Amino acid sequence: MTQWKHQHLLGLQDLTAEDIELVLDTAQSFKEVSSRDIKKVPALRGKTVVMLFFEPSTRTRVSFELAAKRLSADTLNIAASVSSTTKGETLLDTARNIEAMNVDLMVVRHGTSGAPFILAQGLKCSVVNAGDGCREHPTQALLDLFTLKEKFGRIKGLRVGIVGDILHSRVARSNIWGLTKLGAKVTVCGPATLMPRGIEAMGVEVCYDIRKLIKNSDALITLRLQKERQQDKFLPSLREYGRLFGINREKLAEGSDELIVMHPGPTNRGVELSAEVADGKQSVILDQVTNGVAVRMAVLYLVLGKHDM
Repeated sequence: MTQWKHQHLLGLQDLTAEDIELVLDTAQSFKEVSSRDIKKVPALRGKTVVMLFFEPSTRTRVSFELAAKRLSADTLNIAASVSSTTKGETLLDTARNIEAMNVDLMVVRHGTSGAPFILAQGLKCSVVNAGDGCREHPTQALLDLFTLKEKFGRIKGLRVGIVGDILHSRVARSNIWGLTKLGAKVTVCGPATLMPRGIEAMGVEVCYDIRKLIKNSDALITLRLQKERQQDKFLPSLREYGRLFGINREKLAEGSDELIVMHPGPTNRGVELSAEVADGKQSVILDQVTNGVAVRMAVLYLVLGKHDM
């Protein structure tokens, strides 16, 4: 049986297929905990988990906090606006001072690619990446993989389309690493201005026709169009993006009835997805959110070491 050998979780690029499968299998065993009347197991009792978030977050932060609490760990939330980095202290100095209070793990989200790596090199405690710049968002990809496996019973051989702003998306990169390692066929689709040069080297195909992608996919992962980056004029307008790459009921009807639609959130309704699709029977967006707690329980449990459940 595969054993977890990593002190940190910084990205899926660094994990083997066996590592990823171990997380998914462990998450399956934890999913039932959240349906109990008393949603708690003592697996991480006595451990302290710090949420160190330097970017806005709802789903990821709350999901990690719930995961830690359901494993009986103590939690502490620190937002950038109340941290000493606002006074000029470096990220590493802030983290080292928190670590000096004998915490066991830091969940870090930062706008700079590589920030969790810097902390992992400078700290003794474990670090879990909750999203760094445009580089990776490993737990989002893991919960997407879990959701796909739950719906289809497998990952190998699935045809998965990733649609949207591939250039700036850490979710896309983590999903590409995870999906390809587990044997899925991945196609990325979006405007040419938002497609990284040489993306094919990651083992994916590139498509610029959303209707063709829909016809040839088992699942679509639609990405948030990052409005905060559009001042750089990657697109003529949001309306134009929605017309060409947004998924509505009419476009979705060209695919299989078994096709599922995913989104990491938050969703710009009417841009990436119409309301009918986001709330429709082929959408598994809320399943992703539910599964995120189980997957993050698995990650915390494996990174901090196994205990009796």
